[in-house]
Amino acid sequence: MYVIGVTGGIGAGKSMVSRILVDLGAKVVDADKIARDIVKPGEPALMELVNEFGKEILTGQGELDRQKLSQMVFGDNQKLEKLNKITHKYIVERIINLVEKEKRDKRFDIIVLDVPIPVKKGFLDIADEIWVVTADKETRIERIIKRSGFTREEAEKRIASLPGDEEYLEIADEVIENNSSLEELEKKVAKLYVKVASR
Repeated sequence: MYVIGVTGGIGAGKSMVSRILVDLGAKVVDADKIARDIVKPGEPALMELVNEFGKEILTGQGELDRQKLSQMVFGDNQKLEKLNKITHKYIVERIINLVEKEKRDKRFDIIVLDVPIPVKKGFLDIADEIWVVTADKETRIERIIKRSGFTREEAEKRIASLPGDEEYLEIADEVIENNSSLEELEKKVAKLYVKVASR
């Protein structure tokens, strides 16, 4: 079994690359989905977040109010660091467990880790190679606004809160530039996938 780590800045299109890889026959472990699962009511990660940021981050139903938490942490590096420190350990634990499970089940030849922030543990240390998805800043801003309904200022804040392109490119075994059409992206991903699958 071969593990590909797919990462890239917000709006670059890493999730689209992962969807293409699913169509090609890979199994995707989605860190964003795991991040949503670990903060469901009753989960220890949610309890830690409440202890750190207060009960005001909860809705009336006891669920995480993502918008409230986002407003609280984005633009404040200290708070963002605390948020990441709490959530990352739970996300990493789930990723490692899922990869181990897939290795035992042997249903897929290629596992893809779709991870927004290229952390060492649970990503760099278990991926056989890293694919970094890039796009021009303006393209990324447009995508974030269209997808999430953010203002331009909010989109720029999100981009600034994550690692810069240099940090991503430093760890890249393959770089996928995603500034044009979906068809063009599909061709690039399929080419890389065939290269990996034929090893």
